[in-house]
Amino acid sequence: MKKTMLLGALILLASFGHAQESRQDASISAIGSFTPTVNGNGVEYTTSPFLGFLGSYRYMLTPRSALELNYSFVQYSTKYVTSNLPNVAIHTRQQEISGAYVYNLNFRNLNPFLEAGPGAIIFSPIRDFNTTNLDTRNSTSFGGVFGGGVAYELSPSWDIRAEYRGFIVKAPSFGLDNFKTNRWQVVSMPAIGMAYHF
Repeated sequence: MKKTMLLGALILLASFGHAQESRQDASISAIGSFTPTVNGNGVEYTTSPFLGFLGSYRYMLTPRSALELNYSFVQYSTKYVTSNLPNVAIHTRQQEISGAYVYNLNFRNLNPFLEAGPGAIIFSPIRDFNTTNLDTRNSTSFGGVFGGGVAYELSPSWDIRAEYRGFIVKAPSFGLDNFKTNRWQVVSMPAIGMAYHF
């Protein structure tokens, strides 16, 4: 009986120690969204820069490796110029859903990191006075996120994060053939925010 109790206590201590090693955090950040001018198939695609937010959940596999889930949201104005349509504006809602592998380094309070992984961006037209073509539909593009940044540890529970995030994705057509550029772009999304570790 004593051996069974001792074995049970050792298993409980081992599992508690393992639970202490695993780290999780949730972060919220302000992001900017910047895209280059894209030209293809006689179509020019541009967007206005704008601010949005990014929410992330990170699970530490080891002290240097983590898996991350991301959701970002931003709204801006998209413009198309074609030979038939000289200037079409679409008020756009951009939502990102992605996952990434994160590699961390630790230098006292500074923790630089790199990340990369797959994801998708949903481009949705907002039908209001800023949209001049109401035939547009949601357009989902699959691609990948990459980037790097640094986290500054304020305490064992809190840190400040600044990072550059790039998302490689096909330029949206909003379901209309005459808006298809068939070109890929890098959506730049620099971010700064706070993370809570638990």
